[in-house]
Amino acid sequence: MKKYLRFIALMICAVMGCVMLAACGSTDSSSSDSKATTKAAVDTSKLDKSKSFVIALYPEYAPITCENFEKLVKSNFYNGLTFHRVYKGFMAQGGDPTGTGNGGTDTIKGEFAANGVENKLSHKRGIVSMARRGNDMDSASCQFFIVYDDSAAKSLDGNYAGFGEVVEGMEVVDSFLNIEMAQGSDKIPTVPTEPITILAAEIDGKDDAGHTLCRFYMQVGKQK
Repeated sequence: MKKYLRFIALMICAVMGCVMLAACGSTDSSSSDSKATTKAAVDTSKLDKSKSFVIALYPEYAPITCENFEKLVKSNFYNGLTFHRVYKGFMAQGGDPTGTGNGGTDTIKGEFAANGVENKLSHKRGIVSMARRGNDMDSASCQFFIVYDDSAAKSLDGNYAGFGEVVEGMEVVDSFLNIEMAQGSDKIPTVPTEPITILAAEIDGKDDAGHTLCRFYMQVGKQK
């Protein structure tokens, strides 16, 4: 009975989380979309590498998404932005220039099965995927999320464009959960009460398979 109840609870969380991604990954083109502009670079040699994580991009699954993400990183777009949604047991979402979940840049094609694109990258722990607006399959732009638990695959596979994976520093992403969360508009405690800030994001070479690596330097919580 306990196993059955736990399964039901996980399924409810997955469904609610999927709804949240659709809503909070929104980019309201009528008011909040903006062009991605190049920002000043940050001297990352002065930042703490132990408080960073690395995303490997997998263009074999989502080439358009990877090209867009790499372009944003190279332009320093993510510098100074935050993770505005952190859902325990599900995912952490960030990359919104407004920090509200309603901002975005130029949209791209959604590379996932529900949108007619084969993408076999399953949303297991550590996978990085694109947020989007509601039922608009081609509304992803700059907001992305990192999966916390393998159970997310049940609701996300085929519906969101997985394009990369955290291959180093997943413990830094886990540390987001140390911040107290406030209740959001979705009635779930997913809004950080302290900023989870991307100090800088940069291209950090390639792995042995030729995948581009993107390093994100973080400040989790207020600076002490």
